[in-house]
Order: sequence, then C-alpha cells, then structure tokens
Amino acid sequence: MKARIVLTILAAMALCMYATGPAAAVDHAQFVKGPFNSGEEVTKACLQCHEKQAEDLMQTPHYKWKGVPRTVKGLEDSKEEYGKANLLNNFCTDVEGGSRPFCVKCHAGYGWTENDKLPKEKSKTDCLVCHAKEGNYRKGLGGDVDKKDLAKGRVNLEKAAQSVSSPNRDNCGACHFFGGGGDAVKHGDLDSSLSKPTKDMDVHMGKPMDMNCQACHIAKDHRIAGASTFLATNDGRVSCEDCHRDPHKDSPSHRVLARHQKTVACQTCHIPTFARAQATKMSWDWSTVGKDIEDIQEQYGKETYAKHKGTFVWGKDVIPVYVWYNGKTERYLKGEKIKDPKQVVYISKPVGNIKDRNSRIYPFKVHTGKQPMDSKYKYLSIFQNFGGLWTHYNWEKALADGAKASGLPYSGKYEFVSTAFYGSINHEVAPKDKALQCGDCHFGGNKRLNWKALGYAGDPMRTGGRFEKKERDENSKQGKKTAKR
Repeated sequence: MKARIVLTILAAMALCMYATGPAAAVDHAQFVKGPFNSGEEVTKACLQCHEKQAEDLMQTPHYKWKGVPRTVKGLEDSKEEYGKANLLNNFCTDVEGGSRPFCVKCHAGYGWTENDKLPKEKSKTDCLVCHAKEGNYRKGLGGDVDKKDLAKGRVNLEKAAQSVSSPNRDNCGACHFFGGGGDAVKHGDLDSSLSKPTKDMDVHMGKPMDMNCQACHIAKDHRIAGASTFLATNDGRVSCEDCHRDPHKDSPSHRVLARHQKTVACQTCHIPTFARAQATKMSWDWSTVGKDIEDIQEQYGKETYAKHKGTFVWGKDVIPVYVWYNGKTERYLKGEKIKDPKQVVYISKPVGNIKDRNSRIYPFKVHTGKQPMDSKYKYLSIFQNFGGLWTHYNWEKALADGAKASGLPYSGKYEFVSTAFYGSINHEVAPKDKALQCGDCHFGGNKRLNWKALGYAGDPMRTGGRFEKKERDENSKQGKKTAKR
C-alpha cells in the first residue's frame, strides 16, 4: 500500500515537471484515471498539476470573449473590454439576447449561461476543447458535455483526458472552422477542409509542411497571437513577414515585387480566391424568417432558405474584395445610433487609405445581411434566436426577450436595415506557382482591382504608384539642398 502511494506521488511529481513544457511529451494515460461524469470533473483532475495554466486561460479572450479593443480605431486605450461577449455581427448577430447556452458550445469553459455571470472558478475552465485528441470530445447546450452522449458512450471523457497534448488543427477548428453556425459559414478561409488539406489548398497546412495553427499563432501563457477584423482585441499580431523577411530575393522580378510589398499585402497575391473547397455564406437576410417558401433552391449543395433563420447566398472560389487596411477597424458598438438607416451599416470595416503609408491593399470577405433595427432608437436590435425566434418565428417576442436579456431597450417598433461585415482573409494560401501574376491586376486583364475606388487615377502601371510623385518631390528637394552646399 505504501509503495503504491509513493509511486503515485512520484508520478504526480513527474507530471508537474512537464506542466510548463510541451504537453505532447507526457503520456497522461498513466496519471489520469476516470470515470468522469462531466468536463468539470476532468478539469479538477488537471488542476492538480496545471493550476497556473487555468489561471492564465481565465485572463484571455478565449475565456472572457473580450479584451482591450486594440484593433478598434479610437478605442485602443479603452478601459472597457470588447469582443464576442458584447459586440454584434451579421451572422447569428450576438450572444447577449438569450442565446448564450447555444453559443457557449464553443467557449473554453463550462457553465456560462447568463450574460453577466462568467464563472470565476478555475474548475470551470475547459482543458479538453483545446487539448483532447481522442474520446470524441464535444460539448452540448450550456457548454458542458451532453449527458446523453456520455450515457450512450458517444463521448468518452476518460479517453479524452488521457489523450491530451499540444493543440492540433482539429482542436482549433472545432470552433473556428464552424463559426457562424456551421462548417465554412463565417470565415471563408477556414473550414474543415483544412483539417487535412493538400498543398494546393494551403501551402503551409498541407504536406510536406503540415503546420499546426500555433506555428504562426504563437501562444504564451495561453494568450494566442493573431488579429483579425472579426475581432476587437489581440494578444499580438501575426504577419507573413515574421518568417518571410525577403520572400522574392531569388526572383528575377525581385525589385518590382519588393516595391509592391510596400503597398500590397502578401495575402493579396497569394490567396487568389477563398472558399476553394467548400462554399461560404456571403449574405444572410433575417427579414424572411417565418415565411413558408416551397421552392427552395440550393447553391453548392447548401440551403438558401431556412424558416427559422431566413435567406442565404453562398459563394465558392470567391475573388476577395480589396481595400486599404492599416491594422485598425471601425466597429459598430452595441446601442450606437445609426445616422442613415437607408445606407449600409458597416459592423466591421478596415481603416486605411491610399495616403496612409501604414496601409496596404488586403483581401477581404464582405458578408452582407439584413437585420432588425429599433425604429425609435435607431440602433441594431438584439433579439433571442436560440430558444426564441428559431422556435416560434415571432419577431415581436424575440425582440422583447432579447431586450430583457441584453439590457438594450426595445421600443416596440422595428424595421430591417442592410449591413456589411468585412472579414480578414489570411488562410488558404496557394503555392507560389498559383499566385497572381501581373496581368491578373494590371493591363487589360484586370478583373479584380477597382483602381479608382482605391484612390488611383487609373492602373498605376500607367499612371504611377501612390508614393512615386511624393518620392520624386522629396528627392528633388534633397537634390537642391545638396547643390546649394
């Protein structure tokens, strides 16, 4: 008996020695024993050695679903935090209207079913969602494992707990591939095809490179680097130049391409289209909810109408929208008054212009929609979809219930307005032989870039680049000063 106790203590000490190192280095099967009846029970076992990791996770946007709005222009020093927890979009729109029990299936924790009650106990952190490799781990409503799945053996928590290691693409993809309510719906450049992609699908994630997400999205103390126009905050930015310092040095066109890099983001040329394997949702019209439409057509095998959600438009092999971007966004905030409801309401829009030297031309997915606005208060309304509109199709009730849950008043009158959301495109990087060529953007073959919308007089190959005149003027001034000396 004493020998068994000693061995158990030694095993626990060995596991703790690895607590700050690569999780993959430790076979947890020898330390973690079930049975477990909930994800929270697994976390309590993890906390015996990983208490600090749980504390770290609870301070991150993955747990809080918000953070300092570093990417939002004018709010960089805000004391109020923003994120998925309190911002709107034009997909499922929000989590505050009473729909949180559905949304938290993708939360890195357990038990967060009410808006203002983010659990503070370390046992509420979810280790398995990012680290389990086996056991078919998945979460149900309310953010915990479905009891029926456990009872029927569809989820094995002991096997999941024993299989933990560093996250792989499937761990990250369990949430990020399925954003917006389904596979490929939200992001356009992230879907389940990236679980095991070919090199042509993504040169980094396909073999032979086979890179995991954290190869670029570096993590420290569970804070994961990466910024996007989908987000309000970031824990460090990721750029292609982190690895590709002088990517065209061996190219015969090195000089021309190096000049392009000052104005054109790497993604613009190296991601010619997005949604290459699966169609992505390009528009979502909530105004048609509840209608009985019989002749429903499909696009790319996807439904274009659902009675509880409305009407959809899908796109595949989509050419991105190209705009200037300097790393900041303009973001619609909860309760913000809409000045002109007849105009498109931009929920997220990149900041930048041709005169801003920090701006470059980036590719984006622009998701359009129609969603309710309060006719009196003139702000986007928060409504209850899960457990509400999705069941009874009654807008009046859904808006009233959403107002009660969110604290944003509903006047009793509503109308639908057009919205748009710019989403960053950073994945599905094509091999270099599939990158855009000169004629794809310049000369008569250009079907991609609207030069005038970007601020150019015309094709810069003919009219000159944005820096050329200024640089000539500066060189001329410098030359005159030198001549006087």
